[in-house]
Amino acid sequence: MTEEPKRGFTQRLEENRQTFQPALWAQLIVIGIVALYALLFVVLNTRHVKVSFVVVSTRVSLIWVILLSLVAGLVLGVLLSQLHRRRQRRR
Repeated sequence: MTEEPKRGFTQRLEENRQTFQPALWAQLIVIGIVALYALLFVVLNTRHVKVSFVVVSTRVSLIWVILLSLVAGLVLGVLLSQLHRRRQRRR
């Protein structure tokens, strides 16, 4: 009689070991922290700033200036790395 409950507990414990994924939980926690940081970053950078282009100037939220700069930097970085890669292949 005492072996059946013990055996059931052992099986449940083994099933929990097989289904528990610490890497998944760690990734979810990191994603949550990054999402919270991004949300706070957006909320804390909502004031308007004056952006002067060569010919025209305008007022926009600071977060848009930051995000536009980020996107422009990423695009230019990718394009320049592709150009460098192409030049290295030709040699």
